[in-house]
Amino acid sequence: MRYFFIVNPNSGKKKKQRHMIESLEIAAVRLGIKYEIHYTRGTKDGEIYVRNLCRKYSGTDEKLRIYACGGDGTINEVVNGAFGYGNVEIGAIPLGTGNDYIRNYGSAADFLNMEKQLTSDSVFSDLIRYEAEYGNVMTEGYCVNMFNVGFDCNVVDMTSKVKRIPLISGSLAYLISVAVILIRKRGADLSIYYSDGSYVRGKILLLAIANGCYCGGGVKGVPYSKTNDGLMDVSVVKSITRRMFVALFPSYAKGTHMEKAAVRKKDVIKYTKEEQLIIAANRESLRLCIDGEITTQKKAKFSIVHNAFKFIVPERSKT
Repeated sequence: MRYFFIVNPNSGKKKKQRHMIESLEIAAVRLGIKYEIHYTRGTKDGEIYVRNLCRKYSGTDEKLRIYACGGDGTINEVVNGAFGYGNVEIGAIPLGTGNDYIRNYGSAADFLNMEKQLTSDSVFSDLIRYEAEYGNVMTEGYCVNMFNVGFDCNVVDMTSKVKRIPLISGSLAYLISVAVILIRKRGADLSIYYSDGSYVRGKILLLAIANGCYCGGGVKGVPYSKTNDGLMDVSVVKSITRRMFVALFPSYAKGTHMEKAAVRKKDVIKYTKEEQLIIAANRESLRLCIDGEITTQKKAKFSIVHNAFKFIVPERSKT
């Protein structure tokens, strides 16, 4: 077994990164394990490095454990680079501000325990494949956690700007962004085509296409999603009033909003599980957030890839 750590130097706080490296050194000595660290140099560098690494050991008896050290975007790059190689297991060290994908499996404390990371088993996880088009340019790849369109995507965009303000980071930046975007009440104008032939067309508040439950640093907006059920969860929140949004947001953040009488009676959320989905902008373009990274597209097709990769899940601490 070979161990590789892909570290995003711009993710999270430097102190947290140093602590992770120190903990890794101690655990590796104790276990007699050798490892390599690669610091990414820019967008897609992690994906390219991992793909070349997997090609190097393809066809050999070597098994690889590759750890994404950063946020959800770093996990996305590592998984896209390793996809299709059966001798690879992917791990995640949560150094980012959101770290939403790992929330589907346990606490951040367990994922920061380096000895558990090096010795625990892996489980299969699905991926969502996307094929997107804008201006005659085709883009394709895999999403680990969630796609967002509309309100959530706008909040992610705003959060990246708010975090640049001194002393504001993490959940506080997210909540400030929610407030700002709510005042503007920007959503999306889409056509959404489901696998059963039905469709939704017009203005919506937000669309989430999910493999995992969480976004925005722990907001459980897609509560029934499972990472290995062979289906993606699709949640469409219609263009509701600000008052209703404010009333529903606490339960939306906790993942209990689908149980609210107001949601059921007024039919404000369309929630389904799909194997395939197509969305298209009714206007010139749409903003599509892919595991926290925002792109501009005109049309996109999504399909589930069941048991697409192995994800290392550290053994949970006993309480």
